[in-house]
Amino acid sequence: MNLEAIRAKKARFAIGLMSGTSCDGVNAVLVRIKGTGPGLAIKLIAHQTFPYGADLQNRLLMEHMSAKDVCLLNFELGELLAEASLAMLDQADDHEVEVDFVSAHGHTVGHYPPGSGGDRIGTLQIGEAAVIAQQTKLPVVSDFRVRDMAAGGQGAPLVPYADWLLFRREDRNIICLNIGGIANFTVVTPQFEDILAFDTGPGNIAIDATVRLLSRGTRAFDENGDAARRGTVIEEFLEYLLSDNYFQKEPPKSTGRERFGLEVYLRDALANRKNHSYEDLVATVTEATVQSIADAYKNYVAPNYEATQMIVGGGGAMNTTVMDGLQEKLPEVKIFISDRVGISYDAREAIAFAILGNETIFGTPANVPQATGASESVVLGKITPP
Repeated sequence: MNLEAIRAKKARFAIGLMSGTSCDGVNAVLVRIKGTGPGLAIKLIAHQTFPYGADLQNRLLMEHMSAKDVCLLNFELGELLAEASLAMLDQADDHEVEVDFVSAHGHTVGHYPPGSGGDRIGTLQIGEAAVIAQQTKLPVVSDFRVRDMAAGGQGAPLVPYADWLLFRREDRNIICLNIGGIANFTVVTPQFEDILAFDTGPGNIAIDATVRLLSRGTRAFDENGDAARRGTVIEEFLEYLLSDNYFQKEPPKSTGRERFGLEVYLRDALANRKNHSYEDLVATVTEATVQSIADAYKNYVAPNYEATQMIVGGGGAMNTTVMDGLQEKLPEVKIFISDRVGISYDAREAIAFAILGNETIFGTPANVPQATGASESVVLGKITPP
C-alpha cells in the first residue's frame, strides 16, 4: 500500500459507502477528489443504492444483539459493502478511471457517547473493512467515530466537515439538515471555527419503526408521508414523545437508536394507544419528528446564527409531510432538497465519507471539535491495506 503515491496524485478517485440508521441499504458513490483541507474539490461521477433484503434489515434493526449476532453481521455486511464497491469499480471502468481507495462508514450497532447516561462510553460500527479490502484489492478507510470519542467528543455528527467543504459561502450561513434515521443539523458558516452541528433527535427511525410495527412488517416506511397526511395528531401522545429530556439538552450532543429506537421510545407507548387508528399514530410520530427538528432550530440555531436557506438531505427529504411541516413551522427559512444544489439527497452522506477517507489518507484532521465536544482536532478513521 503506497499512500504517498495516492497523495501525490493530482486527483484521486474514491468509492464512498454509507449504511445509515434507517437500515434501508447501502448508498455508494464514485467521486473525484482534488486536494485536502479547505481547498478540497470534489466531483460526483456515479451514485447507486443497494437495498437490503427484509431479513437482513430486520436483523440489523434488532435492539438486543448477542456477540454472535454482531460477529456474523460484521462479516455479512462486509460482503455487501464489498459487492457495492465492486459494482462501483465497474462504473469506474465505464468512466475509464482507476479507483484509489474505498471509504466506508459501516453500520452503527451501538453508540454511547459522553453524556448519554452512565460513566462508560463506546461506539461500534460493523461492516468488516478487511472483507472489502480483500475483494477490491484497495485500501479501505473505516471506523471514523472512535478517534473523536477518544479525544472526549461525541463521535457524531461526522458530516459537518464535509458539509462545510461542500456548501460553504463566503458571505452567509447555510443550514444543512440531514434526515436519516437520526436527524442532524450543520450550520455551515464562512469560518470553520464557527460551525455548529448536533443531532436533533429522531429522523426516520421512529416513523419507520411505527409503520413496521403497526403493519406487522408489511410496510417498511410511510411512502411520501401519505399515512401521516391522512391522520390527525394525538396531542397527549405528541406531548409524551416530545418529553424526552434529550430535546432540552444543549449541544454538543448526539444520539441513536439506543434512545429513539422501537423498544425504548415507542413499543409500550404504541401498545397503550391501540384504540387510535394507524394513520393517527403515524401522523403523531411524524409530527414529533418535525416538531423536534423545528424546536432544535429555534432553540439552538436561530438565536445565534442568521440564515435564510436550509438544504435537506437523507431519506426524510422524500417525506413530503415532514418537509411541508418544517416549512410551515419555519416560514422564515427557505427549505429545499439538496438535489437543487447538485448533490443528490441520498448521496450526500456517502460523499461525506469519501471526503473523510481522503483526509485520513492525507493525515488531515476532519472532526469539528466545537460540534462534537472533542478536546482537539484529530485525524479520523483507520486504514486497512489491500
